[in-house]
Amino acid sequence: MTNNTASNYPARILEMYKTMTLIRAFEEIAEEAFDAGLVNGSIHQYIGEEAIGTAVCANLRKTDFILSNHRGHGHAIAKGANPEAMMKELLGKVGGTSGGKGGSMHIADFSVGMLGANGVLADGLTMGVGAAQALVLRNVDAIVTVFVGDGTTNRGPFYESLNWAMIYELPILFVCENNTYASSTSTRKVTAGPGPVARAEAFGMPAYDVDGNDVREVDEIASKIITNIRNGGGPQFLHAKTYRIKGHVSRDKMLYRPEGETEANWKNEPISRCADWLIKNGISEAEINSTNASAYKEIRDALEAAIAAPFPDGKLAYKDVQDLGNRYLGEHS
Repeated sequence: MTNNTASNYPARILEMYKTMTLIRAFEEIAEEAFDAGLVNGSIHQYIGEEAIGTAVCANLRKTDFILSNHRGHGHAIAKGANPEAMMKELLGKVGGTSGGKGGSMHIADFSVGMLGANGVLADGLTMGVGAAQALVLRNVDAIVTVFVGDGTTNRGPFYESLNWAMIYELPILFVCENNTYASSTSTRKVTAGPGPVARAEAFGMPAYDVDGNDVREVDEIASKIITNIRNGGGPQFLHAKTYRIKGHVSRDKMLYRPEGETEANWKNEPISRCADWLIKNGISEAEINSTNASAYKEIRDALEAAIAAPFPDGKLAYKDVQDLGNRYLGEHS
């Protein structure tokens, strides 16, 4: 998708606003489901970071691919994954995006190019580079985008992946969503040097800073970067500065944060900023309110459908996991 003409620009931003509100609704209602004991494992929320995945994916084609991390719900929705199927996945139900086997941290939907989230930091990078290498070998006209957090830039596979991508001039975009915290640790306290952009540039990779809470700014730069990659410009790196409004997981009380920090950052969160801009540019407040209500209704309906869906047959536990056979079942899975 490319940017529209100036006359259609507010309509384009409104579509991205709809995506952001759908992501926000999903994350909040998923937390409710977790608190109600309906979700096993943990919920890592994307609240406060919605503009990045939304604007980047708005510039991707359905035939392009993305990989994500443990905080991947927003990326999946932005790429076009079905929220009801995602909610069923969180609850481990039939009809989930991975048959109820992956849960929150392994959301995937190959039909829209979402190759999967991953709970192991930096593993999405190596898989993304492999996917981009496969596109080159198969002469496929598509690109790969990998979303990582700022904490991931301190891990070895980050450097290995960027190096490999540059050596082979792969069609890949690395997006670092710098939300200032790696779990409960302030990233700047454990990160030497000037930061992620300088680290990417050390490999000769074009790298850019952007205000990750401004969906219009992310849209503009993502459009240019992705066009450059499609035109043979090789790997690119986008460093999007944002803030993780919620804790590392939904039950995290954030006692490690300075008093007032979270509240101060709420004033800069992307959805309200986008709504303010839309209203100033001809979109009615009534339409904004209708968009919000529609998003929450869609996700509440998705949760109800997930609750009503059955759990998978236990015999499916080994299906599509391995082909070595199961000594307990006496058959190949």
